[in-house]
Amino acid sequence: MYELLVRKRLLIEGHHHGKLHELSVKKVRASYQASGAKLIEPLLSEEELAVLKRGRNAKSPVPKSASVGEYRLATGLEALFGYLELRGEHERIAQLFEVIYNPPLSE
Repeated sequence: MYELLVRKRLLIEGHHHGKLHELSVKKVRASYQASGAKLIEPLLSEEELAVLKRGRNAKSPVPKSASVGEYRLATGLEALFGYLELRGEHERIAQLFEVIYNPPLSE
């Protein structure tokens, strides 16, 4: 779900297919998703946070390109977006995705 959102956004922004894969890989890698999960965590409801944590705790092999912590957090983010999709909460998905894709500038 999250990867599809990234690819759609990159296409809307007008990136060519040659650059599309390179840019999407950067934005869907575990480290980027983990950073995104940390950004949105304060914005989540109790229910959404519970889904993120359950997804984060799912046991699965960790790729060499990510730390265990990053990969688990990225898995939690994917679980959250999937959960929201199943519930039909498209506006909430868009809201959270926007925070991750265009993070607020820190002071």
